[in-house]
Amino acid sequence: MNTPAIPLSRLWPTSRSGWLERLPHLVSLAKPRVMALALFTAFVGLMIAPIRLDPLAGVIAILAIAAGAGAAGALNMWYDADIDAVMARTAMRPIPRGKVSKTEALVFGLVLGVTAVTALALATNLAAAALLTGTILFYVVVYTAWLKRATRQNIVIGGAAGALPPVIGWAAATGQIGLEPLALFLIIFLWTPPHFWALALNRADDYARAGVPMLPVVAGRAATTRQILIYSALLILASELPVGLGFAGAIYGGIVAICGALLLLLALQLNRSAAADRRAAHRLFAFSIAYLFLLFATLLADHNGGASAPVRSSLDVRASTSPSAALKPSAACSALTFGVREV
Repeated sequence: MNTPAIPLSRLWPTSRSGWLERLPHLVSLAKPRVMALALFTAFVGLMIAPIRLDPLAGVIAILAIAAGAGAAGALNMWYDADIDAVMARTAMRPIPRGKVSKTEALVFGLVLGVTAVTALALATNLAAAALLTGTILFYVVVYTAWLKRATRQNIVIGGAAGALPPVIGWAAATGQIGLEPLALFLIIFLWTPPHFWALALNRADDYARAGVPMLPVVAGRAATTRQILIYSALLILASELPVGLGFAGAIYGGIVAICGALLLLLALQLNRSAAADRRAAHRLFAFSIAYLFLLFATLLADHNGGASAPVRSSLDVRASTSPSAALKPSAACSALTFGVREV
């Protein structure tokens, strides 16, 4: 079978003006708003860890995680180009508009992903790089290529990918996974369904036209608002875990209580609203963004261990997570605890 050749100049512009013209569209492929959320939550995971990376390694780690999120977004747009073209919400993305070809999006996503994982491995450790690799693959292969078009639980299960950045940030600093980042993972995991279902309620026609089995499409508005209420309640409970685990204090607890009450009120209003009322879903969607940002920002400010964390280089982290060090986990933990107390 003969495959038409794609000119190199079309795949990667060689002129400066060509790059400048394509740059905004390549940035759009990376889903900057989604990337910003991943970047912020990863930063919080990195900063509350009991070990601080040196500044250069920390900056590289955050940029690598952001690039990994961008790679996942670009590969998502590459695979979903067919349904993006028929949905009003996504019809103006670069591929449906013809600003970037599917081949260019694929190459851009792959190059960006490989670069991100390599940079994270070199700057920090293999554990963080492996987590970033798994996150990208989960989002692209499991969520985008499988779950999104196959089940109403697409957002529920697929939300695991968006919940992993704080775990990656923590692992970049420590080379390990602890209860603290898992608590943050659970918060984002439970936050994702009500956040996206609130959006999907007002976009149900779009999803139905594209053949995507979002919950409002296959189960209806009443079932969706009921699920939003349940997940919102679970989210509020999970949001108190940082206090229970001792890495957040009273300020964080107070903010969670206030924001949780507002979130629950909006979820109740949505559950009781009429089908024609689009404002209730929009209010919950908008507040859910503020909710997650306020929680993580307050956690960063209120974390009672962050100021006393010792600074260690990426070489120190690699040494502490080497096979020889792994033979004595209790000694390593004792030394780390002693170091934190001494500081």
